[in-house]
Amino acid sequence: MPSAHAPRSSDTDLRARFCLQRESFCLDVDLHLPSAGVTVLFGHSGSGKTSLLRAIAGLERVVGGELQLQDEVWQSGRCWVPPHRRALAYVFQEASLFEHLSVAGNLDYGRRRLRRGCAPLSNADYQHILELLELSPLLSRAPSQLSGGERQRVAIARALLSQPRLLLMDEPLASLDFSRKQEVLRYLERLRSELNIPLLYVTHSADELVRLADHVVVLERGRVMAQGALSDVLADQRLLGSLSDEPFSLLVGRVNLPSADERLVMVDVNGVSIRLPRQALQQTESVRLRLYAKDISVSLSPATDSSILNILPCCITRLEAACSAGQRLVHLQCEQQKLLARLTDYSCEQLQLQEGMAVFAQIKAVSVVQ
Repeated sequence: MPSAHAPRSSDTDLRARFCLQRESFCLDVDLHLPSAGVTVLFGHSGSGKTSLLRAIAGLERVVGGELQLQDEVWQSGRCWVPPHRRALAYVFQEASLFEHLSVAGNLDYGRRRLRRGCAPLSNADYQHILELLELSPLLSRAPSQLSGGERQRVAIARALLSQPRLLLMDEPLASLDFSRKQEVLRYLERLRSELNIPLLYVTHSADELVRLADHVVVLERGRVMAQGALSDVLADQRLLGSLSDEPFSLLVGRVNLPSADERLVMVDVNGVSIRLPRQALQQTESVRLRLYAKDISVSLSPATDSSILNILPCCITRLEAACSAGQRLVHLQCEQQKLLARLTDYSCEQLQLQEGMAVFAQIKAVSVVQ
């Protein structure tokens, strides 16, 4: 397996064009996806996410489709490479572990499924994957002795050990309860920053989308409604309704643990500092923060006698009607960051808010979602 820290190529990609008739919709896509990071295929049930993933894997044979990963053509004209010869790995909703094998045995199966021309995995790379997913204490266990989250971590490791050039995940957290989902999400975030292979991830969860995606493809009834970098997709207010019932802003920053007060975490976001309650985060770790519009208030002057910890100078760039009657979305520019606040018409009128006005955004530390 290539080093987890190997440089990522910028001139290779995944190209996919399929037209597949289903009973309730027609999958009709023409995609040009980046070769690095996590691309999330997002949409409601029946939007075509899994059908697209299966077509890419070769589990659905689409007549006339085209598929090329970097320098490998997997489908074009009469050329069609069967699934077992495609340099990819697939993680399903269910872990599908071999129940008669231990965790170590399941992982060894993955190591033996090397793609053609691929050198055997070094012990250092094997250990690195075990460390990333914290599997060493589980090696001697049987699958029946694992929790749902542990089973999925083993399934992900087994897929990675086959040294794929493309990793596919079809709602791998769908069968887990909330606490297990949060557990596995932390490992997936770690893999996103460590791995140098593209990952296609199917979900209908806005939480998973925001935490994992670098690139987004929004599907509806088999067609692409939007695609692009996560920040670009979230900037389109018309699409936010399909992602979340509540508009939100996404900030990406790095952790700065203050030495004076161990009860707080500071996140530096391009000149903006956001404080939140102490969590299991590491110094300089990259994190994504969601600030929901309903949790941001606006004042004309900075409060000096308030429990609110995050009071940020901003400028109003736009006022627009919100989805609920009698409310407005206030677009704020704070240094290089854009924020959204949802206020009542009455509050906007009382403060006489106007575009171009200097104000202060107030954000409770406990309302910041990481």
